[in-house]
Amino acid sequence: MRSRKTIHVVSCHAEGEVGDVIVGGVAPPPGKTLWDQRSWIAKDQTLRNFMLNEPRGGVFRHVNLLVPPVHPAAQMGWIIMEPEDTPPMSGSNAICVSTVLLDHGIIEMTEPVTEMVLEAPGGLVRVRAECRNGKAERITVRNLPSFAGEMGVPLDVPGLGQITVDTAFGGDSFVVVDAAALGFDLVASEARELANLGVTITNAANTQLTFHHPDTPDWRHISFCLFAGPVTREGSHLTTSAAVAIQPGKIDRSPTGTAASARMALLHARGEMRVGETITARSIINSEFHGRIVETATVGDIPAIIPEITGRAWITGTHQHMLDPDDPWPEGYRLSDTWPDLKRR
Repeated sequence: MRSRKTIHVVSCHAEGEVGDVIVGGVAPPPGKTLWDQRSWIAKDQTLRNFMLNEPRGGVFRHVNLLVPPVHPAAQMGWIIMEPEDTPPMSGSNAICVSTVLLDHGIIEMTEPVTEMVLEAPGGLVRVRAECRNGKAERITVRNLPSFAGEMGVPLDVPGLGQITVDTAFGGDSFVVVDAAALGFDLVASEARELANLGVTITNAANTQLTFHHPDTPDWRHISFCLFAGPVTREGSHLTTSAAVAIQPGKIDRSPTGTAASARMALLHARGEMRVGETITARSIINSEFHGRIVETATVGDIPAIIPEITGRAWITGTHQHMLDPDDPWPEGYRLSDTWPDLKRR
């Protein structure tokens, strides 16, 4: 077989959301920090297009590139490539990467618990993996500091009118809406409508609202729309549902770890969730992430929390993605029948 490149991938999903992991065939990108490397990949686009575009990828896929860590405390670094963004952090992708590192033998597994420190572009995350019979069965990720942004602000949405929204950061940036107030039950049959409206709301938020991260000044946009379900409480445990619309127009199959972190930050800011309390978030395919507020923190001068997210992931296969020298589409292609064309405005 002729090939100008061969990229080795372990395919994985976390609670339904695909998070494939590149384990070989790609040199670390240039940059002194993981954020610099992330920025180079985002600007260059070559690897993103090759892995995410058809015929090798699709809008449903996220791909993670393992890289040597820069921080001396970390055992591995990784860069996340989502359909339209190359973000600071992702909960489902962190769970996929952790599972692949252990199940694939890249980092030695210790049963019953393996602890790791990984480096995302946005900073260090600490991982606790519950392991049995050679399988990482459950992954807990201590996420980046998460904080509430604007709360209870009006937003004019084309075709919908004025709604009330919050913004928050949970490792990535969100506009958060009340799903029930918009008539959604957050079930699988609503996925297409949620995806389309969610991107419209995100686009509107990016034109009318502001987002600022004190430690990452060039991350100034809102990435996702979280449709937040109602919260119920039983003692110190909360339960909710969630659906996250991802650019350019898909719904996360998992409950979204960064969304759960952002939701905990908002609940804490409103006095509705305290340090040590836990929450279960359920997705539109009924998969679950479990969250906990570990402690409080600050980001710049913004009050924040340190959240943990727990979930499961499973390896689905291994692949070698190749490029024939005669392939007329070396970076693939996108068509609007499967790749939504809901451009940011």
